[in-house]
Amino acid sequence: MSQNVKKLTGLVAATFTPLTAEGEINLSVIAPYVNYLIEKQNVKSVFVNGTTGEGCSLTVDERKQLAAAWCQHGKGKLEQVIVHVGCMSIKDSQELARHAASIGADGISVISPSYFKPINADALRLFIKEVSASAPDLPMYYYHLPGMTGVALEAADVLNGIEREIPSFQGVKYSGTDLRDLGQCVCYSQSRNWSVLYGVDEQLLGALVLGVHGAVGSTYNYLGHIVNQMLSAFNGGDHTQTRALQFKFMEVITFARTLGFDVSVNKQVMSEVSGLPMGPPRLPLLPCPVSKAQAIAQKIHNFSQGH
Repeated sequence: MSQNVKKLTGLVAATFTPLTAEGEINLSVIAPYVNYLIEKQNVKSVFVNGTTGEGCSLTVDERKQLAAAWCQHGKGKLEQVIVHVGCMSIKDSQELARHAASIGADGISVISPSYFKPINADALRLFIKEVSASAPDLPMYYYHLPGMTGVALEAADVLNGIEREIPSFQGVKYSGTDLRDLGQCVCYSQSRNWSVLYGVDEQLLGALVLGVHGAVGSTYNYLGHIVNQMLSAFNGGDHTQTRALQFKFMEVITFARTLGFDVSVNKQVMSEVSGLPMGPPRLPLLPCPVSKAQAIAQKIHNFSQGH
Protein backbone atom coordinates (compact mmCIF):
# COMPACT_ATOMS: atom_id res chain seq x y z
CA MET A 1 0.00 0.00 0.00
CA SER A 2 2.87 2.37 0.78
CA GLN A 3 3.68 2.61 -2.92
CA ASN A 4 0.40 4.40 -3.65
CA VAL A 5 0.04 6.55 -0.55
CA LYS A 6 1.18 10.15 -0.42
CA LYS A 7 3.46 10.36 2.59
CA LEU A 8 2.16 12.58 5.38
CA THR A 9 4.83 15.20 6.06
CA GLY A 10 5.22 18.79 7.22
CA LEU A 11 2.85 20.60 9.55
CA VAL A 12 -0.59 19.20 10.30
CA ALA A 13 -3.06 21.35 12.24
CA ALA A 14 -4.93 19.51 14.97
CA THR A 15 -8.21 21.30 14.41
CA PHE A 16 -10.52 22.82 16.98
CA THR A 17 -14.24 22.02 16.87
CA PRO A 18 -16.30 25.21 16.48
CA LEU A 19 -19.32 25.24 18.76
CA THR A 20 -22.21 27.69 19.01
CA ALA A 21 -22.90 29.54 22.26
CA GLU A 22 -25.48 26.82 22.94
CA GLY A 23 -22.83 24.12 22.61
CA GLU A 24 -23.83 22.68 19.21
CA ILE A 25 -21.28 22.06 16.45
CA ASN A 26 -20.99 25.04 14.12
CA LEU A 27 -20.23 23.74 10.64
CA SER A 28 -20.45 27.20 9.06
CA VAL A 29 -16.97 27.97 10.40
CA ILE A 30 -15.23 25.10 8.60
CA ALA A 31 -15.00 26.71 5.12
CA PRO A 32 -13.37 29.94 6.35
CA TYR A 33 -11.23 27.83 8.73
CA VAL A 34 -9.80 25.91 5.75
CA ASN A 35 -8.99 29.18 3.97
CA TYR A 36 -7.39 30.66 7.09
CA LEU A 37 -5.05 27.70 7.53
CA ILE A 38 -3.93 27.81 3.91
CA GLU A 39 -3.71 31.57 3.40
CA LYS A 40 -2.51 32.79 6.80
CA GLN A 41 -0.56 29.81 8.16
CA ASN A 42 0.56 27.92 5.04
CA VAL A 43 -0.69 24.74 6.71
CA LYS A 44 -2.30 22.36 4.25
CA SER A 45 -3.06 19.20 6.21
CA VAL A 46 -5.41 18.67 9.14
CA PHE A 47 -6.04 16.14 11.91
CA VAL A 48 -9.75 16.24 12.71
CA ASN A 49 -11.62 15.16 15.86
CA GLY A 50 -8.52 14.60 17.96
CA THR A 51 -7.74 15.90 21.44
CA THR A 52 -7.68 19.55 20.36
CA GLY A 53 -11.02 18.99 18.61
CA GLU A 54 -12.56 17.51 21.77
CA GLY A 55 -13.29 14.40 19.72
CA CYS A 56 -13.97 12.16 22.69
CA SER A 57 -16.58 14.66 23.96
CA LEU A 58 -18.53 14.53 20.69
CA THR A 59 -21.17 12.07 19.58
CA VAL A 60 -20.49 9.69 16.71
CA ASP A 61 -22.93 11.66 14.55
CA GLU A 62 -21.23 14.98 15.36
CA ARG A 63 -17.85 13.52 14.50
CA LYS A 64 -19.22 12.31 11.17
CA GLN A 65 -20.63 15.74 10.36
CA LEU A 66 -17.35 17.45 11.17
CA ALA A 67 -15.25 14.99 9.20
CA ALA A 68 -17.57 15.34 6.21
CA ALA A 69 -17.39 19.14 6.37
CA TRP A 70 -13.59 19.12 6.47
CA CYS A 71 -13.42 16.73 3.52
CA GLN A 72 -16.01 18.73 1.57
CA HIS A 73 -14.48 22.18 2.10
CA GLY A 74 -10.91 20.92 1.97
CA LYS A 75 -11.33 19.14 -1.36
CA GLY A 76 -8.91 20.61 -3.88
CA LYS A 77 -7.44 22.91 -1.21
CA LEU A 78 -6.03 20.81 1.61
CA GLU A 79 -3.39 18.19 0.87
CA GLN A 80 -4.54 15.69 3.49
CA VAL A 81 -7.49 15.33 5.85
CA ILE A 82 -6.73 12.75 8.54
CA VAL A 83 -9.75 11.76 10.63
CA HIS A 84 -9.28 10.53 14.17
CA VAL A 85 -11.74 7.68 14.74
CA GLY A 86 -10.64 6.42 18.15
CA CYS A 87 -13.39 5.74 20.70
CA MET A 88 -13.88 3.74 23.88
CA SER A 89 -16.14 1.43 21.84
CA ILE A 90 -14.53 -0.51 19.00
CA LYS A 91 -17.91 -0.56 17.25
CA ASP A 92 -18.05 3.24 17.23
CA SER A 93 -14.46 3.40 15.96
CA GLN A 94 -15.28 0.98 13.15
CA GLU A 95 -18.35 2.99 12.19
CA LEU A 96 -16.30 6.19 12.06
CA ALA A 97 -13.61 4.43 10.01
CA ARG A 98 -16.17 3.27 7.45
CA HIS A 99 -17.61 6.77 7.31
CA ALA A 100 -14.17 8.34 6.82
CA ALA A 101 -13.62 6.07 3.82
CA SER A 102 -17.01 7.00 2.36
CA ILE A 103 -16.36 10.77 2.49
CA GLY A 104 -12.93 10.64 0.88
CA ALA A 105 -10.69 11.16 3.91
CA ASP A 106 -6.98 10.71 3.24
CA GLY A 107 -6.32 8.62 6.32
CA ILE A 108 -7.56 7.61 9.75
CA SER A 109 -5.97 7.54 13.16
CA VAL A 110 -6.74 5.70 16.38
CA ILE A 111 -5.84 6.51 19.96
CA SER A 112 -5.75 3.76 22.58
CA PRO A 113 -8.95 3.16 24.55
CA SER A 114 -8.40 4.60 28.02
CA TYR A 115 -11.19 3.27 30.26
CA PHE A 116 -10.65 -0.43 29.70
CA LYS A 117 -7.00 -0.19 28.77
CA PRO A 118 -5.12 -2.66 26.55
CA ILE A 119 -3.00 -4.85 28.79
CA ASN A 120 -0.09 -5.01 26.34
CA ALA A 121 1.05 -4.01 22.86
CA ASP A 122 -0.56 -7.11 21.32
CA ALA A 123 -3.98 -6.07 22.63
CA LEU A 124 -3.61 -2.53 21.30
CA ARG A 125 -2.41 -3.75 17.90
CA LEU A 126 -5.46 -6.03 17.73
CA PHE A 127 -7.77 -3.09 18.49
CA ILE A 128 -6.12 -0.98 15.76
CA LYS A 129 -6.30 -3.94 13.34
CA GLU A 130 -10.03 -4.44 13.86
CA VAL A 131 -10.73 -0.74 13.30
CA SER A 132 -8.49 -0.63 10.24
CA ALA A 133 -10.30 -3.62 8.74
CA SER A 134 -13.41 -1.44 8.46
CA ALA A 135 -11.54 0.91 6.10
CA PRO A 136 -8.76 -1.27 4.65
CA ASP A 137 -7.92 1.14 1.83
CA LEU A 138 -7.26 4.10 4.12
CA PRO A 139 -3.82 4.72 5.63
CA MET A 140 -3.91 4.05 9.37
CA TYR A 141 -1.89 6.04 11.91
CA TYR A 142 -1.51 5.12 15.56
CA TYR A 143 -2.06 8.12 17.85
CA HIS A 144 0.25 7.80 20.85
CA LEU A 145 -0.79 10.08 23.73
CA PRO A 146 0.09 8.43 27.05
CA GLY A 147 -0.35 11.66 29.01
CA MET A 148 -4.09 11.61 28.30
CA THR A 149 -4.84 7.90 27.89
CA GLY A 150 -2.81 6.66 30.84
CA VAL A 151 -1.66 3.80 28.60
CA ALA A 152 2.04 3.51 29.34
CA LEU A 153 2.94 1.14 26.50
CA GLU A 154 5.94 2.13 24.40
CA ALA A 155 4.95 3.15 20.90
CA ALA A 156 7.91 1.24 19.45
CA ASP A 157 6.47 -1.96 20.91
CA VAL A 158 3.11 -1.22 19.30
CA LEU A 159 4.77 -0.65 15.92
CA ASN A 160 6.87 -3.81 16.11
CA GLY A 161 5.44 -6.21 13.52
CA ILE A 162 2.26 -4.18 13.01
CA GLU A 163 2.72 -4.18 9.21
CA ARG A 164 2.16 -7.94 9.18
CA GLU A 165 -1.25 -7.47 10.78
CA ILE A 166 -2.32 -4.17 9.24
CA PRO A 167 -1.23 -3.73 5.60
CA SER A 168 -2.64 -0.19 5.56
CA PHE A 169 -0.53 0.98 8.51
CA GLN A 170 1.41 4.12 7.62
CA GLY A 171 2.83 5.62 10.77
CA VAL A 172 2.39 7.20 14.17
CA LYS A 173 1.40 10.52 15.66
CA TYR A 174 3.76 10.57 18.65
CA SER A 175 2.49 12.92 21.35
CA GLY A 176 4.75 11.76 24.16
CA THR A 177 7.97 13.17 25.58
CA ASP A 178 10.13 10.02 25.56
CA LEU A 179 12.64 10.83 22.84
CA ARG A 180 14.28 7.41 23.17
CA ASP A 181 10.99 5.68 22.33
CA LEU A 182 10.37 8.23 19.57
CA GLY A 183 13.79 7.52 18.10
CA GLN A 184 13.03 3.80 18.06
CA CYS A 185 9.81 4.54 16.16
CA VAL A 186 11.71 6.62 13.59
CA CYS A 187 14.34 3.91 13.21
CA TYR A 188 11.74 1.17 12.70
CA SER A 189 9.75 3.31 10.25
CA GLN A 190 12.63 4.25 7.98
CA SER A 191 12.75 1.09 5.90
CA ARG A 192 8.94 0.95 5.74
CA ASN A 193 8.50 4.51 4.44
CA TRP A 194 6.08 5.34 7.25
CA SER A 195 5.44 8.81 8.63
CA VAL A 196 6.42 9.64 12.19
CA LEU A 197 4.80 12.91 13.22
CA TYR A 198 5.57 14.65 16.48
CA GLY A 199 2.85 16.07 18.70
CA VAL A 200 4.56 18.08 21.44
CA ASP A 201 4.76 21.44 19.70
CA GLU A 202 7.12 23.27 22.05
CA GLN A 203 9.92 20.71 21.68
CA LEU A 204 9.65 19.93 17.99
CA LEU A 205 13.32 20.61 17.32
CA GLY A 206 14.40 17.65 19.45
CA ALA A 207 12.17 15.42 17.34
CA LEU A 208 13.39 16.90 14.05
CA VAL A 209 16.96 15.99 14.95
CA LEU A 210 15.78 12.39 15.44
CA GLY A 211 14.30 12.39 11.95
CA VAL A 212 10.54 12.85 12.28
CA HIS A 213 8.76 13.66 9.04
CA GLY A 214 6.44 16.35 10.35
CA ALA A 215 4.32 17.44 13.26
CA VAL A 216 0.68 17.44 14.33
CA GLY A 217 -0.32 20.11 16.81
CA SER A 218 -2.86 22.64 17.98
CA THR A 219 -0.58 25.66 17.90
CA TYR A 220 0.02 25.20 14.16
CA ASN A 221 -3.51 26.56 13.74
CA TYR A 222 -2.20 30.03 14.53
CA LEU A 223 1.61 29.73 14.62
CA GLY A 224 2.06 27.50 11.58
CA HIS A 225 3.65 30.26 9.53
CA ILE A 226 6.39 30.69 12.15
CA VAL A 227 7.00 26.97 12.62
CA ASN A 228 7.19 26.57 8.83
CA GLN A 229 10.07 29.08 8.94
CA MET A 230 11.70 26.91 11.59
CA LEU A 231 11.32 23.81 9.42
CA SER A 232 12.84 25.65 6.45
CA ALA A 233 15.78 26.81 8.55
CA PHE A 234 16.34 23.28 9.87
CA ASN A 235 16.14 21.72 6.42
CA GLY A 236 18.54 24.36 5.14
CA GLY A 237 21.08 23.54 7.82
CA ASP A 238 20.72 26.88 9.64
CA HIS A 239 20.72 25.49 13.16
CA THR A 240 21.28 28.88 14.80
CA GLN A 241 18.07 30.25 13.30
CA THR A 242 16.24 27.00 14.05
CA ARG A 243 17.19 27.16 17.70
CA ALA A 244 16.31 30.85 17.93
CA LEU A 245 12.80 30.19 16.62
CA GLN A 246 12.35 27.14 18.86
CA PHE A 247 13.42 29.11 21.93
CA LYS A 248 10.98 31.92 21.10
CA PHE A 249 8.25 29.36 20.55
CA MET A 250 9.08 27.79 23.92
CA GLU A 251 8.85 31.22 25.54
CA VAL A 252 5.32 31.70 24.22
CA ILE A 253 4.19 28.27 25.41
CA THR A 254 5.87 28.72 28.79
CA PHE A 255 3.99 32.01 29.25
CA ALA A 256 0.74 30.33 28.21
CA ARG A 257 1.33 27.48 30.64
CA THR A 258 1.68 29.91 33.55
CA LEU A 259 -1.91 30.92 32.77
CA GLY A 260 -3.13 27.32 32.51
CA PHE A 261 -2.80 26.34 28.85
CA ASP A 262 -5.42 23.61 28.47
CA VAL A 263 -7.70 22.82 25.52
CA SER A 264 -10.31 25.41 26.53
CA VAL A 265 -7.70 28.19 26.83
CA ASN A 266 -6.12 27.13 23.54
CA LYS A 267 -9.51 27.21 21.84
CA GLN A 268 -10.17 30.76 23.01
CA VAL A 269 -6.67 31.78 21.92
CA MET A 270 -7.50 30.47 18.43
CA SER A 271 -10.61 32.66 18.37
CA GLU A 272 -8.60 35.71 19.43
CA VAL A 273 -5.73 35.18 16.97
CA SER A 274 -7.69 34.02 13.92
CA GLY A 275 -10.92 35.97 14.36
CA LEU A 276 -12.85 32.76 13.71
CA PRO A 277 -15.59 32.04 16.28
CA MET A 278 -14.52 28.76 17.87
CA GLY A 279 -17.07 29.11 20.65
CA PRO A 280 -16.87 27.51 24.08
CA PRO A 281 -15.47 24.09 24.93
CA ARG A 282 -17.81 21.27 25.87
CA LEU A 283 -18.23 20.23 29.49
CA PRO A 284 -16.51 19.08 31.60
CA LEU A 285 -14.05 21.66 30.17
CA LEU A 286 -14.87 25.17 31.38
CA PRO A 287 -14.79 28.32 29.24
CA CYS A 288 -11.62 30.37 29.36
CA PRO A 289 -11.70 33.98 30.60
CA VAL A 290 -11.25 36.18 27.53
CA SER A 291 -8.61 38.31 29.27
CA LYS A 292 -6.39 35.26 29.71
CA ALA A 293 -6.65 34.31 26.04
CA GLN A 294 -6.02 37.89 24.98
CA ALA A 295 -2.80 38.03 27.00
CA ILE A 296 -1.55 34.89 25.26
CA ALA A 297 -2.74 36.18 21.89
CA GLN A 298 -0.72 39.37 22.42
CA LYS A 299 2.37 37.31 23.17
CA ILE A 300 1.76 35.34 19.97
CA HIS A 301 1.29 38.56 18.01
CA ASN A 302 4.60 39.91 19.32
CA PHE A 303 6.33 36.65 18.40
CA SER A 304 4.82 36.71 14.90
CA GLN A 305 5.94 40.31 14.41
CA GLY A 306 9.47 39.47 15.47
CA HIS A 307 9.48 41.37 18.79
